[in-house]
Amino acid sequence: MSIMSYNGAAIIAMIGKDCVAIAADRRYGIQAQTVSTDFQKIFEMGPRLYVGLPGLATDVQTVGQRLAFRLKLYELRENRRIKPKTFMSMVSNLLYERRFGPYFVEPVIAGLDPLTDKPFIASMDLIGCPMVTDDFVVSGTCSEQMYGMCETLWKPDMTPDELFEQISQALLNAVDRDACSGWGGIVHVIEKDKVTTRTLKGRMD
Repeated sequence: MSIMSYNGAAIIAMIGKDCVAIAADRRYGIQAQTVSTDFQKIFEMGPRLYVGLPGLATDVQTVGQRLAFRLKLYELRENRRIKPKTFMSMVSNLLYERRFGPYFVEPVIAGLDPLTDKPFIASMDLIGCPMVTDDFVVSGTCSEQMYGMCETLWKPDMTPDELFEQISQALLNAVDRDACSGWGGIVHVIEKDKVTTRTLKGRMD
């Protein structure tokens, strides 16, 4: 079994019209054994910026703390909010510094630009190679299923409510086909004036 699938995870980010959403499952397990159903995989990095960290659970927590520390240093030095694209470079640098003994996480970034309110999503591999798209990104143990669901459900210029519905359906239907992820989900829908967080109830088997 790959170390990336030891604890299991499923994370999706999706773009709508002037909004962006990021969703993750809630399961923390050790291979096939479920330990907890409220594990945090999405971390708030600003009022309208979130990062999802699927992978080895210990590294998820370590990278989350290190990113929060670097972000505070950046905001103290620059005296302004970080842009999502700049934050992507920060995450990429952190991972590439450890490329010979990497953190086993494959981050997903979602946010709105603080100046232009333009939606931004990106994902990267465990040594920090970034991929920026304008529709959706997925990461985790059931990536193939999530790709299939997102390609079916995503359409351009979705409203926040449509975006929530599509990302929720994509997540819940994908994790049903994966034994290492699931047990409910959490969705953050980010708009220019608010962030709506909802918890999803999923199959508990």
